[in-house]
Amino acid sequence: MIAIVKEHLTQAGNFSLFIGRFFKEILVPPFQINEFLRQCYTIGCKSLPLVSITGFIMGLVLTIQSRPTMTKFGAESWLPSMVSLSLIREIAPVVTALICAGKIASGIGAELGSMKVSSQIDAMEVSAVNPYKYLVVTRTLATTLMVPLLVIFADLVGIFGGYIGYNIHNTITMRRYFQK
Repeated sequence: MIAIVKEHLTQAGNFSLFIGRFFKEILVPPFQINEFLRQCYTIGCKSLPLVSITGFIMGLVLTIQSRPTMTKFGAESWLPSMVSLSLIREIAPVVTALICAGKIASGIGAELGSMKVSSQIDAMEVSAVNPYKYLVVTRTLATTLMVPLLVIFADLVGIFGGYIGYNIHNTITMRRYFQK
């Protein structure tokens, strides 16, 4: 029992040290702007196709699956609002975060593992480059910036998918759909 408590306290302490060092490295120059922008491109732009497909399918399927129930209750006119609110508040952020966790985190983990095995991290230290700042801080900041933008993009694409799903049975202009 004591060993379990000790292990949890050790993990909490290590996490606190990690967070403290992270915030210290953010504030101290030199700033790795080029690496940060490269990571933003890798994390954000290269995730757009997967997020687009997933967001579109979420909106389309949610509309198609909800239509019969909404029609039964005479609330089909509320379908665009229901789909939009469901996507924006719940579904798109969760699904996009799961996709990003799978795609981005596995890519970063593989890249850092490969660098560690091939001694590239040690070479960075010898070259007077702070590997923590170059590898950890830039990736964390890029992920913190890009994932919310990917969620917003998934929301928009999902709402468009809902529009396409709504137009399977009804003909409505996009402007009218967004007004609902």
